[in-house]
Amino acid sequence: MTHTPITVARGNGIGPEIMAATLDILEAAGARLEIDEIEIGEEIYKRGCMTGIEDSAWVTLRKNKVFLKAPVFTPMGGGFKSLNVTVRKTLGLYANVRPCRAFHPFIQTHHPEMNLVIVRENEEDLYGGVEYKYTPHVTESIKLISRTGSERIARYAFEYARANGRKKVTCMVKDNIMKISDGLFYEVFQDIATDYPEIENERYIVDIGAARVASNPALFDVIVTQNLYGDIISDIAAEVSGSVGLGISANIGDEFAMFEAMHGTAPDIAGQGIANPSGLILSAIMMLVHIGQGDIAEKVHNAWLKTIENGIHTGDLYTQGLSRKNVGTREFKEAVIARMGQKPENLKPVSYEAEKGALIMPPLKARDEFERILVGTDIYIYTKEQDVQALAEGVLPHIVEGLDLSMISNRGVKMWPGHKPESFCSEMWRLRLQGDVSSSVVAQQISALTAAGFDIVKTHNLYTYDGELGFSKAQGE
Repeated sequence: MTHTPITVARGNGIGPEIMAATLDILEAAGARLEIDEIEIGEEIYKRGCMTGIEDSAWVTLRKNKVFLKAPVFTPMGGGFKSLNVTVRKTLGLYANVRPCRAFHPFIQTHHPEMNLVIVRENEEDLYGGVEYKYTPHVTESIKLISRTGSERIARYAFEYARANGRKKVTCMVKDNIMKISDGLFYEVFQDIATDYPEIENERYIVDIGAARVASNPALFDVIVTQNLYGDIISDIAAEVSGSVGLGISANIGDEFAMFEAMHGTAPDIAGQGIANPSGLILSAIMMLVHIGQGDIAEKVHNAWLKTIENGIHTGDLYTQGLSRKNVGTREFKEAVIARMGQKPENLKPVSYEAEKGALIMPPLKARDEFERILVGTDIYIYTKEQDVQALAEGVLPHIVEGLDLSMISNRGVKMWPGHKPESFCSEMWRLRLQGDVSSSVVAQQISALTAAGFDIVKTHNLYTYDGELGFSKAQGE
């Protein structure tokens, strides 16, 4: 029978221990795998590789297209890039899928009915890592949301719901504040939802949505959201389900997939033999389903459920009165292997189609054409001048023909015309210049201000699309 090639990384901290346990379980279940191992993470960073992954590892990943990864360590600061983010973005793993369910009454939880899936956009948003320091005291992180990225993740959420018998998809956004970026995400979600009339859809503002995940997670079935929100909500959901140690994560793209536990390297318990391998085991089960080995996934998953049901728990899950035996990593692995072929009696057994494999996504929708008109520019300047009236009087003589200075703002608040003395002002000011202009006029304006001695740190062109503003107004404008 054909074996599927996969790439394995044992990771750092507790990674090697839980990966060894997971691979032993997969072997005992008869998983049809051809394994190539790569080294990533801490040791690679120490060799001076800022991404934590070397070229030879990329060759293996691109050859096998399926990656089972233990937790890896990323050094703080110093220009080191998160390895997880690097792999996700490099391989186009746009969908991060994180199931979170309760295992009541065998694992302590306040939410016994919890059984939700978070589908998180994986490539865009603030995790794009596009940041700048414009002045000694003003920084910026760019939130990038595209129509294509939003469509792919929204459609994946609905396709996942349809394939797994889920009844509802909830979109979590903050479009009451970020009307353009989050507004686009929700607009695309609504459009995609029309293709799935049998699945209920709804919208939650993300702050109250996250609170409801913590207080009443049974309200939700599938949640789809952006990168940062999804990261936070996933950890909340894993925590209230009973343990972050049970958190699992599949990262899916059109050609590649990566499967990992949600938790970190836990260096404080590394080498002690007490780590819970469940997160990686459950992630490996998702991998087996993805590669069309649902028969093996079913065997492993039911054996794991039977182990949990029998009260054999690692220390992070052990609860007096609920658990029967407190075990380490090796003993837990052996307990799962001993129950191979068995099914739980109280927890619901799982069933997977033997050769179903990965979801096949429909093509993206054709994009509409828009009339795009340049109507001005925002020019940001660095100055220690705190008198906004004096700043305006200094700028006005240098405004070129075709543009008008309509506003000066600071930290998103309109300061001129109409000074607001209560507002604290940083040393970076925004000049909004509007008019019926061309790119050449905008370039002339930048040159005129530069020649006048103004320190320009960035510019943004202002456009309308079919007559609608493609930029936000300042507070108070």
